[in-house]
Amino acid sequence: MITSSANPTVRQIRALRQRKERERTGLFFIEGVRLVGEAVQVGADVEALVVAPDLLSSPFARELVDQQAAARTRIIEVSAEVFVGLSQKDGPQGLAAVAHQRWTHLADIRLGPPPGWVALVEPADPGNLGTILRTADAVGAAGVILLDDATDPYDPVALRASMGAIFAVQLAHASFAEFATWKHARGAFLVGASDKAPADYQAVTYAQPLVLLMGSERQGLSPAQQSLCDLMVRLPMRGRSDSLNLAVATGVLLYEMLSQGRRAGILHQDALDTPSPDQGEGAGG
Repeated sequence: MITSSANPTVRQIRALRQRKERERTGLFFIEGVRLVGEAVQVGADVEALVVAPDLLSSPFARELVDQQAAARTRIIEVSAEVFVGLSQKDGPQGLAAVAHQRWTHLADIRLGPPPGWVALVEPADPGNLGTILRTADAVGAAGVILLDDATDPYDPVALRASMGAIFAVQLAHASFAEFATWKHARGAFLVGASDKAPADYQAVTYAQPLVLLMGSERQGLSPAQQSLCDLMVRLPMRGRSDSLNLAVATGVLLYEMLSQGRRAGILHQDALDTPSPDQGEGAGG
């Protein structure tokens, strides 16, 4: 058992708090029974489990550790004090993991049924990004394309906000110029959002194959980015607010695209409405 926070392995794990180190190594740190359990269940490439036996009170977590040990996953045992030093949560649960990041090349993306893919231009808030990943998974979107200088989806804040969805949806990263070339080559129908768009988001038909393009929190889509879109839509604003949070606006649009796919018979509603055995209620926190 490692009992010193100065241990080289502990220092390497702690360094993963920094984006530069995550990008250099291609690794990231997952903390908490739910997130680690989700990573293992979906087959994420887990490098090692980090376990503090004195903090590990969950029977599910203990069983998970035993299963991974039997599968020859590396188990790094640390003292409670060392784990607390690695943790960025209140009330650490004694279970974390180091895993390999997973990225999809733009050229390998396959366009599918609605709501298709989401492309985000320079999202800055990791909480927003994590929430969008969670919503994308909820509606059955294939994945999220991050454009230009986007925040890191493997940031601890984004990971927590995704509630494990980061392990279920594909992630890609590209420059906007590369994305524009890809869009034309694949014949994707690109939908953008702006408060000045002429069309209400529910008064239009979303053609296929579909990609939703959303701008940054502060600037939205630039005129050049809007010109790439095949359709620009707006969300009605009836109160004093003149805009919505990026994650909320993305969620509203994705659910409308999902609804249109159902009505058009592209998707089977029964399959979409049947939760898997380990899913909770759709509106839960």
